[in-house]
This record gives sequence, C-alpha cells and structure tokens, in this order.
Amino acid sequence: MKKTILTAGVVALALAAFAGSAAAQDTLRLKLKWVPQAQFAGYYVAASKGYYADENLNVEIDGGSTDVSPVQALVGGTADVVINWAADALASREKGVNLINIAQPFKNSALLLTCRKDMGIATSADFKGKTLGVWFGGNEYPFYAYMAKLGYPTQGGADGVEVLKQGFNVDPLLQKQAACVSTMTYNEYGQVLDGGLKPEDLVVFNYRDEGVGMLEDGLYVLEDKLADPTFKDVLVRFVRASMKGWKDAVENPAEAAQIVVDSDPSGAATIEHQTYMMSEVAKLIDPEFKGALNVDDFNQTVKTLLSASGSETPTISKEPVGAYTSEITDAL
Repeated sequence: MKKTILTAGVVALALAAFAGSAAAQDTLRLKLKWVPQAQFAGYYVAASKGYYADENLNVEIDGGSTDVSPVQALVGGTADVVINWAADALASREKGVNLINIAQPFKNSALLLTCRKDMGIATSADFKGKTLGVWFGGNEYPFYAYMAKLGYPTQGGADGVEVLKQGFNVDPLLQKQAACVSTMTYNEYGQVLDGGLKPEDLVVFNYRDEGVGMLEDGLYVLEDKLADPTFKDVLVRFVRASMKGWKDAVENPAEAAQIVVDSDPSGAATIEHQTYMMSEVAKLIDPEFKGALNVDDFNQTVKTLLSASGSETPTISKEPVGAYTSEITDAL
C-alpha cells in the first residue's frame, strides 16, 4: 500500500510539472519604431485581447525613442524583433548588421512632404531655394532619393534646397521656418490641421505617388537567429497573433484607439488623435492580414534607394542579397 501511494504521488508530481511546463509562455521582446500610438495598434490589440497568450507567447512591447534606434536595440540584445523602415534596414544591412525582413504588415507607405502654398509652393519645381524640414535617424532616405530624382542639390543655393533637421513635430511649418516639412498621413498631417492650417492652404507630395515610396513598418530580426528552429516557431506564432491583432484593429478602430491610449504609460496619447490615427493607419495594412512581403514592392524600394546612390547621402550602393525571407509568413 505504501508503495502504491508513493507511485501515485510521483505520478501526480510529474503531471503537475508537465502542466506547468506546457503553460510556460515564450517571451519575445518587440521594439517599436516610435512611442505608443495607433501606428502600432495591431500589436497592442494582440496583447490586450490575449491573441499572444493564445499562441503561448508573452510579448514585451517596448516603445521607441529618439535615443535608441530599433537597429541598436537588436544589436544591443535588448530586442528580439523590431519595427523599422526598409530604407534604414537595408542601409544598416550594407554596413554589416544582418537585418532580415520576416513580415511586412504595412502594405502602403504614409510619408508625405507637406508644404504651405503661401510660402510659394505649388509644384515640386518650387522647392528650389526653399527650406525643407527632414526627419533623420534613418527617416531621411526617401527625401534624399526624391531630391536626387528631381536633380536638386541639398546644400542650399538658388538651384537647390536647404535642409532643416526637423524634430518630431510640425512647428517649422506652422512658424514658417520651412516651406515644407515631413509628415505621416496618420500623424503629423493631422497635427498641421490641428495647428490651424486647412487642406486648401497646403500642397502635399506623397512619396509613393512621386515614385519614390518605400516600404515602412516591417518586422525585422537578426538573420543568424533564424538558424534556431525554436526561435522560428516563436516568430511564426508572433506574426500570426500580430496580424490577428491588426485585423481586429482595422475592424474595430474605436476600440483599438482606446487600447492604445490605455497602453501609453506617459498619458500623452489622446483618444481623439489616436482615433484619427487609427482611421488612417487602417488604409496602410495588408488587406489580407497575412503580413507577407510583396517582392515587387521590395524591389521598388531597392531601385529607389539605388537611384540616389550618387547623391550627397547615398543609402545603399549595391543590390542587397538575402534581405528578406518568406518562411515565417509562409508558415502561418
């Protein structure tokens, strides 16, 4: 009898240990490109609604900043997956950081050059002699490709443009320090309108429509980590849950906006602005909610970057090899 009790106890302990092991979640650290906002709503929705938990994942979402770039977070080992623009990722790859795109939730680009009519801008020919606000930190590459396409020097002068290093606001445009500034359809363009300017006061140049659009907000990891089948399995579950979050966010924008506001520890996010942002971000997401990178879009990004290779700020000098993989999204 004593032996039987002991055996039953051992079995019970073994079952408990197995159950605990099965319940243990895999942790994944996601680094955003910027602070909590609806640009990243799909990830916050996936976390809030338990889609990551359903995939046995604990996803730690770390907001971005001007201090640490997503690439630095990967290289420094503080992130497993990052959100980044293709131009910056490809530039980093050519410099020796083996970033690889594993998914592309954003199908369309949202970068704009927003200009004031009352500062003499009607067409791109009017850029000459003007001051233009540009974001840096990896966000400047589309601008320089655009100027290279137009044939405009970026060191000033009557036949060139003067570049103003723009902060992440639209004050230079509102205060007439620049004729044009960088904006995103889902964020800073709305800030321009909130600042008192009306759509009829503005001329907007969409980089995509100008033939220099590039892929934005892709998911990137370090290529050598894909050699680990366990990590690849985690990535498959992460992308699957994230795209479920994006589908939910697009279909329920008001709820998604509230989730973003609730996820912002700084309290800076407002429901009004996040609702606006979500309505615009929804236009950019892969409509099939698969997150698969479109090779034609990738090739267009590369072609645009190479077209600026002889400019003052070249991005890449040669065709990238192995800069993306479809094995994660193919496994969804």
